[in-house]
Amino acid sequence: MKHLNTDVVVIGAGAAGMMAAATASQRGRGVTLIDHSERLAEKIRISGGGRCNFTNTQTTAERYLSRNPHFCKSALAQYSAQDFLDLVNRYQIPWHEKKLGQLFCDESAQDIIDMLKAECDLVGTEWRMGTAIATIHKTESGFRVDTAQESWQCESLIIATGGLSIPPIGATGFGYEVAKQFGLPITPLAAALVPLTFEPKDLFNELAGVSLDCDAWGGEGPHFRENVLFTHRGVSGPAILQISSYWQPGREIALDLLPGRDAHALFEDAKRSDALLPNVLSDWLPKRFAQAFCEAIVPIKPIKQYTPRELASVAERLHDWRVVPSGSQGYKKAEVTRGGVDTDALSSKTLMARKVPGLFFVGEVVDVTGWLGGYNFQWAWSSGWVAGQNA
Repeated sequence: MKHLNTDVVVIGAGAAGMMAAATASQRGRGVTLIDHSERLAEKIRISGGGRCNFTNTQTTAERYLSRNPHFCKSALAQYSAQDFLDLVNRYQIPWHEKKLGQLFCDESAQDIIDMLKAECDLVGTEWRMGTAIATIHKTESGFRVDTAQESWQCESLIIATGGLSIPPIGATGFGYEVAKQFGLPITPLAAALVPLTFEPKDLFNELAGVSLDCDAWGGEGPHFRENVLFTHRGVSGPAILQISSYWQPGREIALDLLPGRDAHALFEDAKRSDALLPNVLSDWLPKRFAQAFCEAIVPIKPIKQYTPRELASVAERLHDWRVVPSGSQGYKKAEVTRGGVDTDALSSKTLMARKVPGLFFVGEVVDVTGWLGGYNFQWAWSSGWVAGQNA
């Protein structure tokens, strides 16, 4: 086995890891970047439909979940969305803004991967792809990181191994195991930004492919007004992915099916009509959904035959439809992992473990989870940059 020395070892060659490695390298630190996968930054490659929603212009700490909601403020202030956009512009990567401040590559997520690799290579980051870590030990001068072929002695160790989401592209719990090895607590883990499921008997199963604009709420946290998409297994779409990060198993979710409209007033205008209730609702909602929704809550008849109390009840359900998901589609379909290395164990200014000098945790492995829309990539850039500045 070769025995080698370097200043910094970064484990995990994804978004946060490459940012950390590039930042430390450009400070003049010797950096070795190790990843068990042969392919670089798969999560970047597949993100945003292959175009990578790489940040969000509306990034604030309020758009992150954590046991300590203030923890992410320092890193986001030290390296902002504008800082990353400046880097993208420096590499002349074409981009565009979609709704809600989301920034995407015009062409391919590969542009972001190539940019980060180039940033690492500017000053000679050592790459070790397709290399599994065997053991990690604390030494007097730092850490020893052993692989099957090499043993690296380093002053600083940055863990950027991500969470449990999307195991088919290489996600593992390695980072959490390292945290436990060094005595750092882990907050409860869960799949987040993930589709929710319902029992086969629920009406959702006959609505696969139907999409509608909703205001959704997950039992706690903010409301999100975006599309809801019905699938063979339950519900997905941006509004559902957002509230899934706040939803707890066994709790109900609430959907306003007519956000920004007044169902009571709409019924008042139509109450003398001979049309069946689903046909009236289909002026405002997808026809298949209107039919299934009405069948689930009231006997079907012409709208003029309903009493004012019945119509008031239907209107109330349209604006506050409560349903209880049976679960989620889990880590296989989750964009991120909620929870992680407890922020109480880390310095918010440096991302270093308070009780283990030289050990840093960045990105998804930390208990900081962003909203859908580029926020998790921005946390990767910000936390990676901060650790790279301090390692």
